[in-house]
Amino acid sequence: MANSSKDIQLIELKDMISQLNTTIKTLVEALNKQQAENDNLKAELAWFRQKYFGASSERRVVDIAGQLNLFDNLIEDEKPVELIEPEVVPSSKKSRKKKPTLAEQFKDIPTKQINVDTLTKEDKTCPICGAQMISIGTELIRSEIVYTPPKLERIEYIATTYSCPGCKDTEEPQFIKDNGTPALIPGSYVSESLLAYIIYRKYGLYIPLYRQEQDFLQMKAPIGRTSMAHWIIIVGIEYITPLYDYFHRELLKRRFLMMDETPIQVLKEEDRRAQTKSYLWVVRTGEDGLNPIILYNYTPTRAGENIKQFLKGMEPGVYLMADAYQGYNKVNEARRCCCFAHIRRYLLEAIPKGHEKDYSHPAVQGVLYCNKLFEYERIYKERALIQADRKSSPQRPETGR
Repeated sequence: MANSSKDIQLIELKDMISQLNTTIKTLVEALNKQQAENDNLKAELAWFRQKYFGASSERRVVDIAGQLNLFDNLIEDEKPVELIEPEVVPSSKKSRKKKPTLAEQFKDIPTKQINVDTLTKEDKTCPICGAQMISIGTELIRSEIVYTPPKLERIEYIATTYSCPGCKDTEEPQFIKDNGTPALIPGSYVSESLLAYIIYRKYGLYIPLYRQEQDFLQMKAPIGRTSMAHWIIIVGIEYITPLYDYFHRELLKRRFLMMDETPIQVLKEEDRRAQTKSYLWVVRTGEDGLNPIILYNYTPTRAGENIKQFLKGMEPGVYLMADAYQGYNKVNEARRCCCFAHIRRYLLEAIPKGHEKDYSHPAVQGVLYCNKLFEYERIYKERALIQADRKSSPQRPETGR
């Protein structure tokens, strides 16, 4: 009976131990899960802190001059086994630019020399013998840049009328008048130089027309902002639009294009609230060895149909570099290309804090590979290689890995 009681107690103790082991295992798993969640939350918090409060620079740092391969400094046992590692490209060390002299810095502006004459007759008298001193040479003592304020002047064109002296007494006297070149805008007093000055200040220096109106008043010229706006619109329609259309046709002939858009707000647009987003698109030709063409296009919406209409007429097979916006898929003639600057940005964000030098991490490898691609691009630009030369160059990244 006693043995039977002990057996029961032993069985109960074994069951209790088994239950305790199960409970401990469950608690350990819960703690591990909680720890993993805490690590994830810490990583997310560090990412948000870096995103909102950290430096946003994406500058690439080369550890060794002329060497982009960051794995050479590692101990042999620490080197990662399988990494993206294109061949090394020799990089020329950039020397510090020498500060130019005043003559070199301002070589493109007119220069005139002025002989100084500040000495009095008494100053030019010899203190020893009293004789009058004579000039024996000159030298440059200083140089300065002088600003001449802009000025306006009114020009009146006088037309001359000519008559035939032999026909003046006949029934059909002959006359001709020299009317000169036509005005930029018929019936307006604006000249090419004045309007170019207004447009440059508005769109190049961002000086609004009402401030330019005040500047003209100080120059005794009451030129109103309404007139200036009217001139800009007329010239845009009559002169700039044909030029824009020409460059648009030339752009559609190119084989490499880049495109992006940004939201803007347009005031007093018909049937639209001022808070409604409109879009301004920029299209640029790629580096194909020809002169670059950069065009802007305004649309009231971001619909992909706007992209399709703007690029309508280009030949199939054009390489189009843009972001991941699905509206670009409307352009069936184009081959979509990704931007490695954007890819590198996301790879940088994917690197956990403290793992920037962990060369086995896939995100770090991706950043290094992007750096290598950018270095090839820089060297190709320095050598002024065209697309065919870049393709056949032995120094290029191995994209097959």
